Amino acid sequence: MLAETICSAVSAAGLGIAAITAYRKRFLTATRIAAYALVPVGLVMTGVVEWLSGIVFEPSVWIGFGLLAVAWLLFMTTRAVERRGGPTRKERKAARAAERSGAVAPTTSSPSLPSSEAGSAAGPQGQERPRRKPQQAATPGDDFSDIEAILKKHGI
Repeated sequence: MLAETICSAVSAAGLGIAAITAYRKRFLTATRIAAYALVPVGLVMTGVVEWLSGIVFEPSVWIGFGLLAVAWLLFMTTRAVERRGGPTRKERKAARAAERSGAVAPTTSSPSLPSSEAGSAAGPQGQERPRRKPQQAATPGDDFSDIEAILKKHGI
């Protein structure tokens, strides 16, 4: 009952603001405000507000949300642990296929390092990435050369 009253009051206030906006000859904005103002009354009339208020004040619903949060946390934790160490799913599948065929299983480039560190120096097929040259330190005169050129251009 309280939620329906609040939604009706919000809609009435919104329609009042829309009327003032239309009086100021801003009809497009007034129409948009009126559309937003009618949404709470529409939600009350369809029963959505009653359904939501039933969910909010039900303890079993909050326990369910808590269990969903714990399940999500467990999934994310296992994914993070899986990504940190050990071979990837493709590497495990390739190793199993190699064992079945009797061939030697492919090894990773550096099994002792986590996957993020192992892939930093090597490219996609274990090739070395070209190293960037360190930037040369700018001399003190280089910092102001462009400023001096601008000042000379303007005769200062």
